[in-house]
Amino acid sequence: MHSIEDKVVLITGGNKGIGYGVAEALVNSGLCVAVTSRSQKSADEAAAKLNATKKGEAIGLELDVRDFKSHQKAVDLIIKKWGRLDVLIANAGVGHFGSVETITTEQWNETIDTNLTGVFNGVKASITALKKSKGYIITIASLAGTNFFEGGSAYNASKFGLVGFTQAIMLDLRKHGIKVSTIMPGSVATNFNGHTPSLQDAWKIQPEDVGQLVVDLLKMNPRTLPSKIEVRPSMPGGK
Repeated sequence: MHSIEDKVVLITGGNKGIGYGVAEALVNSGLCVAVTSRSQKSADEAAAKLNATKKGEAIGLELDVRDFKSHQKAVDLIIKKWGRLDVLIANAGVGHFGSVETITTEQWNETIDTNLTGVFNGVKASITALKKSKGYIITIASLAGTNFFEGGSAYNASKFGLVGFTQAIMLDLRKHGIKVSTIMPGSVATNFNGHTPSLQDAWKIQPEDVGQLVVDLLKMNPRTLPSKIEVRPSMPGGK
């Protein structure tokens, strides 16, 4: 199994939900992890909790994925602190739902700019460092990237686009030794879209489950690439 200790990871939106679950799994595996949020305070609070494990190391960074310069600044800070970047996990996302008749242009733009263009910005800002480290890019998409649904025009468009983008850059970048995967979760117990997880969400995928999946991907022999991973609850609706 491939060793991953001491690798350096950037996780966008790593202060809560899936991003935090992934960060926790990686810090517990001895990695150096930068978690980001639009709020420096939220990022710092997440990093403080992660550092309580006394295993890997975490820092918090303020980052707006919609802004390329913000991404570049984060990558520069990571390289200044740890000297390298091995893994980009593009996790930050938003969701606005409703009929195409009611969804606003502002909601559409925020969804596409965050969920799709935000990933493009992160990849562009990280490519030089990842070429040097023969690194890994993992995007967190959704089963909504292959299954369309009523009221999902903006979200479906962003996630369908993200899956296609990730698969295309996988072909672009593998000749440079950069591995690229997309993870497509179904129902996950998170705070996404204002939801508060409760015992009623116990049947859903938990953030730490996605974290374990990321650890397993990073440990896989470099010769093998699971490029697209669908993951869903074992039993629908907790049945």
